Amino acid sequence: MWEYTEKVKEAFLHPKNAGEIENPDAVGEVGSIVCGDALKLYLDIDRETNRIIDARFQTFGCASAIASSSALTELIKGKTLDEALKVTNNDIAKYLGGLPREKMHCSVMGREALEAAIANYRGEKPPEVEKGEIVCQCFGVTDQKIKRVIKENHLRTLEDVTNFTKAGGGCGSCIPDLEKILKEVWAEQPTIEAVAPRKKLTNIQKIAMIQDILEREIRPLLQSDGGDVELSDVEGNKVLVSLRGMCKGCLMADVTVKNIEKKLKELVSEDLIVEAE
Repeated sequence: MWEYTEKVKEAFLHPKNAGEIENPDAVGEVGSIVCGDALKLYLDIDRETNRIIDARFQTFGCASAIASSSALTELIKGKTLDEALKVTNNDIAKYLGGLPREKMHCSVMGREALEAAIANYRGEKPPEVEKGEIVCQCFGVTDQKIKRVIKENHLRTLEDVTNFTKAGGGCGSCIPDLEKILKEVWAEQPTIEAVAPRKKLTNIQKIAMIQDILEREIRPLLQSDGGDVELSDVEGNKVLVSLRGMCKGCLMADVTVKNIEKKLKELVSEDLIVEAE
C-alpha cells in the first residue's frame, strides 16, 4: 500500500481549483480515460502581461492525479507563461511533500498539461513529447516522451521509467524497447572534458588519483540518483569497483562501469580497465 503525505491527502479530499473556466484562454488536455489517467487544464490569461489569472482542472484518475492537478494550479497562478513553464514535475511532487515513486507519472501528466495549454494559447504545435513513435501500446507512450522524462528526472532503472511514464506497466511487451531506450539515452550523455593525464605515475600516485576522481567527479553524480560506487582494489591497470545503492543490480550497471572507465582513462591513464565486483 502506498503511503501518502498529509498534503497529498488534503489536496485529494479538498482539491483547489477543480472545475472548468467559462470561455478559457487556453486548454491543455493529456492522457486518456481508457488508459486510466486524464487531465484537462484550463487557463485564464491576462493578454497584456501574459500572466495566468486563474487555472482550473478536471481530472480522471487516482488520488495522486487529483492532488498533482490541484498542486499544479496553485503553483502556476499569478505566474507569467514563461515563469509557469519553469515549473517541473518534481516541483509538483515537492509541493505535495513528495509522491510515492509509483505515482510520479501523475506529476509528469500535470507538467505535460501545462505545456499543452500554453502551446494552445500561443497557437503552437503540441509539445514534442506528444510526438514520436508509440512504444507502449497499452498507455500510448511515445519514445520521445520516454527519452525526455528519463533525462529530466535522471531515471536509471526500468522500474522508474514505468513509475514516471506508465510505459511497461501493462502487458509488458514493450519492456525490451524500454531497456534499449534507457541504454541509448545514458550512452549519449557527455563526459567531463579531459585534462592532461600525468605520465609515469607510481602505483601509489595512480591509486590516489583514482580515489580522488571517484570522490570528486563520479560519486556525487551517482549519489544524486540514489546510487554510489566504491573503489575496491587496483591491480596493475585493472580497477575494481563496487556499485552500491540504486546502481547495484541496475539495468544500466554495465553502462555506468563503462562511463567510469572512460572518465578514468581521460583523467588518469589510457591503460586503465574498470570492472565491477
